Amino acid sequence: MDSFDKGWFVLQTYSGYENKVKENLLQRAQTYDMLENILRVEIPTQTVQVEKKGEMKEIEENRFPGYVLVEMVMTDDAWFVVRNTPNVTGFVGSHGNRSKPTPLLEEEIRAILASMGQSVQEFSLDVRVGDTVRIIDGAFSGYEGKVSEIDNNKVKMIISMFGNDTVAEVNMSQIAEL
Repeated sequence: MDSFDKGWFVLQTYSGYENKVKENLLQRAQTYDMLENILRVEIPTQTVQVEKKGEMKEIEENRFPGYVLVEMVMTDDAWFVVRNTPNVTGFVGSHGNRSKPTPLLEEEIRAILASMGQSVQEFSLDVRVGDTVRIIDGAFSGYEGKVSEIDNNKVKMIISMFGNDTVAEVNMSQIAEL
C-alpha cells in the first residue's frame, strides 16, 4: 500500500558523490515520470575561508559530506526510484528490513535551508486570525475551526472536539479556506 507522506528525507551517499547523486536523481525523476513525487534535491553547503598559497579564499563546501536532502512524496514507486539511484547507499531514518524512512522535522529542514539562504515552500492562502478553516490533513483532518494565531507556516486554531474547545496547531499546508 502506498504512503503519501510528503517531506524532506536524508539520503546517504558515497562521500564526494553528492553532486552526481543529485544529477542522477533529477534525471531519474524525469525518466521515470516522478517529477510530481520527487520535488527538490539539495546539497547543504556553507562558505568557508581557506588559505591557499598564502591567500585567503572563500570556497563552498558540503556541510554534511556523504548526505543529500530530497523533498519527495513517499510513495512506493518514488521510494524505489530514489533508493536505487547510483551511489545512494540508503536513507537516514530507515530501520532496515525494507522499512520506509522517517522525514526530517519541519524545524530541522527549515534551519538547514535557511542557513543556505533558501526556504521551505511558503503557502499563499489568504487566511487571517478569526477566519474559519477546514483541516485537510493530519490527526485533526475533517475538523473546522477558527484561526487564533498565525506564526510563519504554523496555524493555531480553536476546534470543537468532544464538546470542548481545543487548541490545535497545524501547518499551513494542512488547512484549506472555506
